[in-house]
Amino acid sequence: MKKQILGFALKVLIATGFIHTGTEAFAKNSLAQFMTVGTGTSAPIGHVNFCKNNPQECGVVYRQDLAIKLTQDNWSQLININGHVNQSIRPVTDQEQYKTEEFWTYPAAAGDCEDYALLKRRMLINAGWPETALLLTVVKERDGGGHAVLTVRTDRGDLILDNQDPRILPWNKTPYRFIKRQAALQPALWTAIQDQRTLVASR
Repeated sequence: MKKQILGFALKVLIATGFIHTGTEAFAKNSLAQFMTVGTGTSAPIGHVNFCKNNPQECGVVYRQDLAIKLTQDNWSQLININGHVNQSIRPVTDQEQYKTEEFWTYPAAAGDCEDYALLKRRMLINAGWPETALLLTVVKERDGGGHAVLTVRTDRGDLILDNQDPRILPWNKTPYRFIKRQAALQPALWTAIQDQRTLVASR
């Protein structure tokens, strides 16, 4: 049974880009799959206003910091929810839809990047995933523009759900510079991410 579980885990890691050359390489590099978070930092203004409008979601403190243990069932669920939201929500900027630069909310039919992340987070929570494993995250794109994704904290590393990429990738396999994310135990607070990677320029 343990061999079967390990075999499945390795298949998942290979499929998502965690490893490419087998268990030895994974063992050597496993720590790189988890973000290093630093001290507290400012919350994005869009999330501050979202919390004012949704105090029941932000005004809580969790006692237990839980990540998710990847299984074949919840991996399939993650893929399905990520794909469903990406395909059912039409991308549109906050300026186009709400006539303001930043407005974080749950999308009905269209939304900006953070709206995709919010909806994925809510759907996963409703499916039984722990809130502390699902963290809104701010990154910078190669051109310096801001972007929001959802970090899913698992026992095999931090995965990224992104409306700009249909794949679910380890955070360090994405083309972004990671800036900050929600604090796991207090969703109204944010922590800085220490991203020291050297990004390779795209051609």
